[in-house]
Amino acid sequence: MDHSRAPVLDALADYRALGRYGFTPPGHRQGAGADPRVREVLGGALAADILATPGLDDRLSRGGYLNEAEELMADAVGADVAFFSTCGSSLSVKAAMLAVAGGVDGGLIVGRDSHKSIVAGLIFSGVRPRWVTPRWDAERHFSHPPSPEQVERAWADHPDAAGALIVSPSPYGTCADIAGIAEVCHRRGKPLIVDEAWGAHLPFHPDLPTWAMDAGADVCVVSVHKMGAGFEQGSVFHVQGDLVDTDRLKLCAELLTTTSPNVLLYAAIDGWRRQMVEDGEKLLTDALHTAERARTELDRIPGISVMADELLGVEASHDLDRMQVLMDVSATGATGYVIADWLREHRRIDMGLSDHRRILATLSMADDADTIDALVDALSAWRVQYRGEGSRPADIRVPSPSELQLQSVMNPREAFFGPQEVVPFEESVGRIAAEQVTPYPPGIPVIVPGELIDAAVVDYLRSGLESGMNVPDPADPSLRTLRVVAR
Repeated sequence: MDHSRAPVLDALADYRALGRYGFTPPGHRQGAGADPRVREVLGGALAADILATPGLDDRLSRGGYLNEAEELMADAVGADVAFFSTCGSSLSVKAAMLAVAGGVDGGLIVGRDSHKSIVAGLIFSGVRPRWVTPRWDAERHFSHPPSPEQVERAWADHPDAAGALIVSPSPYGTCADIAGIAEVCHRRGKPLIVDEAWGAHLPFHPDLPTWAMDAGADVCVVSVHKMGAGFEQGSVFHVQGDLVDTDRLKLCAELLTTTSPNVLLYAAIDGWRRQMVEDGEKLLTDALHTAERARTELDRIPGISVMADELLGVEASHDLDRMQVLMDVSATGATGYVIADWLREHRRIDMGLSDHRRILATLSMADDADTIDALVDALSAWRVQYRGEGSRPADIRVPSPSELQLQSVMNPREAFFGPQEVVPFEESVGRIAAEQVTPYPPGIPVIVPGELIDAAVVDYLRSGLESGMNVPDPADPSLRTLRVVAR
């Protein structure tokens, strides 16, 4: 196929060059009707914000711009089919779950390290999760993706499950053995869904972890805005093989998606695909060299340890995306929360993730010597001035793996929508959760609706909040109270 083309992007340029005008939404009319103060900030985006049909294309979509762009994307990465989404991978993964397991009694095998959007999909769909426990590094308070052997045991326990779903890469860059897990699923004639939101770049460079389609996944969902160069909310489904009905997947996506997709997101995905096909390997080669330099220099800062080899191995992760620079800061005596807040306030730098003992710098092909120098200089300056003020890692009471893995006693949908009551958080011990509780980032729920709450998790969340943890999704983000299933 001709990858020099970017059909959606080109059609958008033509729309503006031809001076088209629509008596249609959006009402700002390419910015003309917007407040001048809005235009001052958003002018370029407003000028390109037009209706998909009729607008970018005619009322019957006879130009076929989106279809051609999706075909080019599938060809670029070796998938059979690709669909664009403007509602983020949070929607895309829900559609994949519905397509594979919707209406199936056997449920879906799901890694318990899944993102909150997957739990939301379980609540929305009523699909019963058959949880696979992550592998825990108790010393470092870190979870690794499930192994093929764990997925094999899950299939033995739940042979009627409709398929399996895992997250890889994790928000930390750690990767599962997708090929091994796919083989386990395919031996039973069942599909594997991979939430690869953090892996949009993986198909375009041989030194990055193997991307899900090449490893045998049946459906793969990527977020172009995370490790690619798209707008926030830009997402792509990739599908291959015959274990997933692509028409059913598209219909499920239609149930969830907006009827007013943002053309800006489509155009950015389209243009990024062309960039990757033409220049991606060189851009990512340079980016990997930049990341290696960052890792070396950051690791020299006293008390900061850049994590790499300790994340890999038989009892750890299968591979690692080295564009994700994960730093253990526990030896400094500070939490990641303290460091992240200082960097934002004093150096205007935001970190990709922070937790009770780590910070993460998510690098991209946009980073260069200047951005790395700024990060190294900022962290070095923080280290020089830090004298132990603020919360320390020991202040957060991290449960053992057995305590952190709660027992699922009710379907998440039934718990979420059934009769509930609000109780003081400390009195939720021994009760069944009716809402999810998710430290964010990375967005992996500690409590899922339908799980039996234990005292260790309550202590962990309470001490985490006191030390700077962000828990935005409960009805009461302060966790003074929690919604539980009514007795």
